[in-house]
Amino acid sequence: MENYIIILLCVAAFAAGFIDAIVGGGGLIQTPAGLILLPSLPVSTVIGTLKIPAFSGTSFAAYQYLKKVTMNWKILLIMMALALPSAFLGSTILTYMSNDFMKPLLLFILSLLAIYTYAKKNFGQKVERDISNRKLLLNSVLISVIVGFYDGFIGPGTGSFLVVAFIALMGFDFLHASANAKMVNLATNFGSICLFALKGKIIWAIAIPMAACNAIGGWLGAKLAINKGNGFIRIFFLVVVVGTLIRFAYDVFWKK
Repeated sequence: MENYIIILLCVAAFAAGFIDAIVGGGGLIQTPAGLILLPSLPVSTVIGTLKIPAFSGTSFAAYQYLKKVTMNWKILLIMMALALPSAFLGSTILTYMSNDFMKPLLLFILSLLAIYTYAKKNFGQKVERDISNRKLLLNSVLISVIVGFYDGFIGPGTGSFLVVAFIALMGFDFLHASANAKMVNLATNFGSICLFALKGKIIWAIAIPMAACNAIGGWLGAKLAINKGNGFIRIFFLVVVVGTLIRFAYDVFWKK
């Protein structure tokens, strides 16, 4: 493999880690880059390899958030415990079938999400206090199972979906949603890694340098999000959601 390919993959990994640490969606950069630059490899091998830098960047971002943001560990540990096997199941099914049929649905959902977030200026700007513990528990189970499965099965945009879920269903603001999303995303990435490692789908010579660059991006992105706060994260979130929309629109309408 040419050195320039590794360098380009590492640049993509850094950018992905930086974006993912703030609002999720780093896979929208890293995954296409891997598929374009590694065309001779099976798609499952590319996806499996990219899970390592994704896990690395998320780990460093999560560490930064843990130092500054208060976590509800009782709820969070339940979510992580459920998200891991859900992602493992999603990755398992991915090896047997196509996921293209879900992209039109995701395009519709993301369109509504972008419009709602833009129109509702206070979305994710403060913590809601009127959600009962029972409702929090129920919502945490739904988020973990559904988004965990999605991450293993499709992947791109998982972090953004987690952020939205924490805001809309758990009553978090953008900063706390991003912090908690990182912890759940760690579990989903690890679940997928277990499956891909068991099937021998990870190329470590590519994954390790990408992981280092993704980690640096994740570290910087998390520090910026913590320093800038909810307003900055909201704007960044809208940019990433629009980027996700464009990506899925291309897949649905123009990609042959």
